[in-house]
Amino acid sequence: MFKTILVPIDGSSHAEKALKVAAELARSSGATLQLLNVAEATPDNIGILVGGSTEPMSQVEREKLAEGVQRAGLQVIGKAKGAVDLAGLEVKELVRQGRPGERIIEAAEELGADAIVMGSRGMSDLRGMVVGSVSHRVSHTAGCTVITVT
Repeated sequence: MFKTILVPIDGSSHAEKALKVAAELARSSGATLQLLNVAEATPDNIGILVGGSTEPMSQVEREKLAEGVQRAGLQVIGKAKGAVDLAGLEVKELVRQGRPGERIIEAAEELGADAIVMGSRGMSDLRGMVVGSVSHRVSHTAGCTVITVT
């Protein structure tokens, strides 16, 4: 039924539950799991927010930040992988930066995902109540099946 299942992982318990559901779906259909962590984008002039320079970040600073984002994202994915039995499954990892809803939709399109399996609430529950949850946004804009796990 499914060939590629995208699973957004943000470190929340709901994302971990979604990964468990996705793993069962992948087992039954032989699908590949694509685990995605999306870090919120930082402004180019972040220095002003932390009492530093008001100048835009240099290329070197941007590269260091990107490396840190990549490491942190892979750690979040690694923790989720350690909590779920993924034996025998093909699992790939992606880390992106930006607005989570937009990056999830982009990744699903790029990968040709048949389904997105995601938690109903993530790490930013309060923000989700105020501006709308990522899962709600994804379920209304994705071009593939979206399964929301509570």
